[in-house]
Amino acid sequence: MKIGKKVVLVIFGIFIPLLAASCLAGIAHLYTGIDTIRGYIIERELESIQSQLNKDLESFQLVFHNNPLYSQQGLPSLLGSDGSLLRDTQLLGITGRKLTYLRVQGDDKFAPPPELLASQREKTGVYLDSQQQSYLISLQGQLHGERLLLVRRLTNDYLLSLAEKGMITKAEIQTGVVATEHLFMDDTVTAQLKLPSIIEHTPLHLSISFSNHFFSQIAMKYTLLALGLLGFVVALQFALYFWLRQALIKPFNKLVTQCSSLNVGSKTCQLIDSAAGTELASLTTNINGLLSALYRQQSHSQLVLDNTSEVVIFTDTLAKVSYINPYAERMLALKNEQVQGSSLEQLLCCNLGVTVKVVAFIQEADKTSAPLLLRLNRATPMLVNGSLTHLRCHAGKVIGAAIVLRDITQQALLKRQLQRCVDFDPITGLVTRSVFGTRLVSYAQQSKSLAVIYFDLEQFKLINDSCGHNAGDEMLKKVAKAINSCLLNNELLGRLGGDEFALAIKDRSALEVAKLSKSIIASVNAQMLLHDDTAYRVGVSVGIALAGNKANEDVRELLKDAEIACHSAKQKGSNQVQFFDGRDKDLNLLRNAPKWAVRIVQAIEHNELILYYQKIKRISSHSHRQRLEILLRIQESDGRLLPPAQFITAAERFKLIVEVDKEVIRKAFLWLSLNEHLWHDHCLSINLSGNSLGAEGIADFILRQQTRFGIPSVCICFEITETSAIQNRSRAMKMLLGLRKRGFAFALDDFGSGFASYGYLKEMPVDYVKIDGCFVKNLASNAKDYAIVKSVNDVCRVMGIETVAEFVENQEIMDKLEIIGVNYAQGYAIGRPKPLASYQAEITPEILIA
Repeated sequence: MKIGKKVVLVIFGIFIPLLAASCLAGIAHLYTGIDTIRGYIIERELESIQSQLNKDLESFQLVFHNNPLYSQQGLPSLLGSDGSLLRDTQLLGITGRKLTYLRVQGDDKFAPPPELLASQREKTGVYLDSQQQSYLISLQGQLHGERLLLVRRLTNDYLLSLAEKGMITKAEIQTGVVATEHLFMDDTVTAQLKLPSIIEHTPLHLSISFSNHFFSQIAMKYTLLALGLLGFVVALQFALYFWLRQALIKPFNKLVTQCSSLNVGSKTCQLIDSAAGTELASLTTNINGLLSALYRQQSHSQLVLDNTSEVVIFTDTLAKVSYINPYAERMLALKNEQVQGSSLEQLLCCNLGVTVKVVAFIQEADKTSAPLLLRLNRATPMLVNGSLTHLRCHAGKVIGAAIVLRDITQQALLKRQLQRCVDFDPITGLVTRSVFGTRLVSYAQQSKSLAVIYFDLEQFKLINDSCGHNAGDEMLKKVAKAINSCLLNNELLGRLGGDEFALAIKDRSALEVAKLSKSIIASVNAQMLLHDDTAYRVGVSVGIALAGNKANEDVRELLKDAEIACHSAKQKGSNQVQFFDGRDKDLNLLRNAPKWAVRIVQAIEHNELILYYQKIKRISSHSHRQRLEILLRIQESDGRLLPPAQFITAAERFKLIVEVDKEVIRKAFLWLSLNEHLWHDHCLSINLSGNSLGAEGIADFILRQQTRFGIPSVCICFEITETSAIQNRSRAMKMLLGLRKRGFAFALDDFGSGFASYGYLKEMPVDYVKIDGCFVKNLASNAKDYAIVKSVNDVCRVMGIETVAEFVENQEIMDKLEIIGVNYAQGYAIGRPKPLASYQAEITPEILIA
């Protein structure tokens, strides 16, 4: 349907009928509203009339109550002074059955009914006689043996005056019960109000007729207004239609004609005449902009297709070729016109099945793309990689597929070379660590028993540093050949990195593995590298891990066990062989070190480090302070406490010991800050590891914690080992001097077990020397140990350094220490380690005297 007919249908078939229907609905609603207003006004007016009647009845009744009559002579003056309600009233006196007219205006005398004369009660009400004349009557009780009757006739004027002027057309008093519903006539509405009847068995009501003319005029006025407005809007619709016809429909039809004549596939940009109509000038400008953008996009797309270095192929829904780009023409030596309608197998000279794959992809319209890998069977085979994408029409329906292919032959070759570099060591040609670990699993599945041997070269770094890495690479080649020369064809050998090798052997006894390891050591030792007239050789440490029952052991852990055994072999010397033994405590500590490192991190994060203390007893010192050494434990989830021997070594190996020391310092300072009563006579000894002694910022951390917790420095003594102090001598000296200026004390721990140099002791600014327990535990029975302890104590006394003896386990040792003159003793004889939180201070005799 043309747009002109659509406009006519909308205006005259839909819009105008809707307006007419709306207008009629509005008029109907107006009449409904007027009826509601009319009912409301009538109800309010009835309430007003009822209120006025009640007020008049009450006033008429109160005449006797407000004006007590003592004589008949006073009545005329009383009646003459009342207001309008008492005008035209008659006053009658009743004595027994005798009726006396005390006051009468005019000739019309009221004749009361017998029922009223017989009544003895005071009452006020309305009376309707047989002539349909209505009266307002008030009967007074007896006064001086006489009753009074006040009567007024209710005229039509009085009844009409009860309502607003013009609201009612008729009001009359009638007999009968009041009707509950209003009576609607042609031009009136009749309503009834109940009246109090002076005769009890005769009900009366007031019938009021309201005029409907006022409400009819309002309804007619607004009806005419609505019809006039409807006519005006209809006229506007006609005007709108003629304006649309001239200003929009005809120019739009012309624009449609021009658009239908456009050729989107033209190689030149076609535009629409923008002078088609002033109302459509903006639309034609936007269409021309879209045509220009479409032309640019097509030009750019064609430019990309013409200059891309990838094969682009368009197909229809049957996977028949519909277009190839210029690069494909050059690569395939075919023209676009020649390949129209051909199959993909014919075009690409590839294996059968590509057409089936493309058709299946086209049928899966929900897929966005799919990979494609083909091998082209040309004179020179070619590997191409690409993707499939749907071609869709403007409605979104799939009309074909776009295939984009790129030559990845060289990339595949390079990737293969790179993968070989990843899998195989470029120097020795052996498999790398990752490949060795992967192959080890399958290798173990083919064997009944398995042995993994770990080799670590010695003096190899000397070759790299002295002769350069090229010489080192040459030595690695020689070592690899030497190991290979000792093997058969069923072993797995790999280079793990640096100067480390691994070998897997299956179905050999431990003795055979040991003999093979010795022969490999001899073969490696025989290799010699000449450089600048100097001969270089390397040694090798060997670690062996055996798996006799692979069902119960993880073969991937064997390499780790062999490495641990190799590490133990290196500590024994050069060219040593070490078998891994799960029952060996030292090897187990090395094996579990990573797990302990993780556990330490968790313990620090979850606040599971527990501080213990061990007393240090004063023997001959002049200091009054009670000394406590702070010890460390880790609490497990089940409440079990782990001693430091199981995790301190792991902490040092994985560089976590500094964080452990910081946490111990923080907790110790916190405890001391909470026990301020101990500051004057206690001192805590806190161990610092060698790594912490040389760590950057550890001194600043200690000072910050002291400031944070506000504890005195004289309450803290740091214990450092002799070996760590000598190895980090310069940094240790700087730290010791800086903290000693702040009032902290230092103790040299385990003195005598290391270098035991008195020269270092002379330079080291320490306050205490802790004599190693290996000299103390046999002090009572070994004269040499006694002489060593005495010698250390004598030297320290001359230098002004106090001594502490460790491992004091009985009273006999204590007696010897007193003879020698050692200042302090520590050990099980003094007290076992206990939780720091449970510490109770002891009151010494010196404190009691003070």
